[in-house]
Amino acid sequence: MPRTAKPQFTYQHILEPGTDPAAPPLLLLHGTGGDEHDLLRLGRAISPGSALLSPRGDVNEGGALRFFARLSLNVFDPQEIIQRTHALADFVTQATAYHGLDARRLIAVGFSNGANIAATLMLLRPEALAGAVLLRSMVVLDQPAAPGSLAGKRALLCHGSTDPLVPADHPARLEALLRAGGAETRLETIPASHALTPQDVDRARTWLGQA
Repeated sequence: MPRTAKPQFTYQHILEPGTDPAAPPLLLLHGTGGDEHDLLRLGRAISPGSALLSPRGDVNEGGALRFFARLSLNVFDPQEIIQRTHALADFVTQATAYHGLDARRLIAVGFSNGANIAATLMLLRPEALAGAVLLRSMVVLDQPAAPGSLAGKRALLCHGSTDPLVPADHPARLEALLRAGGAETRLETIPASHALTPQDVDRARTWLGQA
């Protein structure tokens, strides 16, 4: 069947087709200063055979790309986050349909700023994702998920034990916001700073394999 005309996508992105129908498609969301290429290797490592949808953040902070702005370190504009979250969710709906991905199985894999917007996607647009791997995430929108909105959805939160950027209480607070919507969550503390480690890869691969 011929593909429909290519839509005007709001995010520049890469689509790497899947090779294993049993593997869930992944939405890869990079951290500050990254781009759509950054997490492709991670995606292949944690879920071989998955289709990979990787958008480029459209907010420029002094030359570093992000998915939403910050006013200063760990200070955000809630309305801007909400606006950016809905824009990304709309892109995900459009891109999964165009590329033929099963949106009902889509798992976000986000690092740092990308993990933060993956979390707000779950909080604000739960229909966009089946779950999320949140690597070094923090609370950027202190708003619990609506009751029952995340029933049947899963989230893995990997926190670095010596992370200087994420306040120590934020991973547990974020987990509680997701659980308020009925999500099945797992919080893992990795002996690491903000950068990712092989332990993160192992935990994410194991968690995805338990779906």
